[in-house]
Amino acid sequence: MVYNKSMHFPLFHKRDTIVYADDDDVSIFNLIRLRFPPLGLGLLLGILLSIVASRFEEVLAIDVRVAFFIPFIVYMADAVGTQTQTIYSRDLRSGKASFKKYLYKESVLGLLLGLLSGCMSAIVTMLWFNSTQLATSVSIAMFASIAFAPVVALLVTEVLQLEHKDPAVGAGPIATVIQDTLSVLIYGLVASFVFF
Repeated sequence: MVYNKSMHFPLFHKRDTIVYADDDDVSIFNLIRLRFPPLGLGLLLGILLSIVASRFEEVLAIDVRVAFFIPFIVYMADAVGTQTQTIYSRDLRSGKASFKKYLYKESVLGLLLGLLSGCMSAIVTMLWFNSTQLATSVSIAMFASIAFAPVVALLVTEVLQLEHKDPAVGAGPIATVIQDTLSVLIYGLVASFVFF
């Protein structure tokens, strides 16, 4: 249902209307109905993330320090993706968003932010552990994960918008778990290549 503030009663919505999860106007039951499906999907994809992470046991056995940087890489990619998703969702609701412009600009931003973060990560890792292999793995994975993050966030948000779902509700949980899985996969593959 869509809540029309000016009329103070719920209206049944058509297929082309997006139902926004607005805590001011929507009951707790309807908020759960709107918010749980993407979280449930995120839960299932989170299991996939655990399976992906378990595939890199060999590289972790060679150098356990590789594990120290998993949360770091995952967080940075998530942070960049969340920025993109939040800004794009806000502009979608206002009707001022152009997917093509966002895709171009956010792709360039992802590459530049990834490059900056990758270089900084390489320096910190090298100073901290004095390991070229570890610094190389962390910096390349950081660059690639951040470079992909805005694209993932935009695509998930746009798909939800096209499906007439509130992107603010679904894009975060779904894009986050997809990005987390990509980040772990990228880092595991890069570290496996560098260490073997």
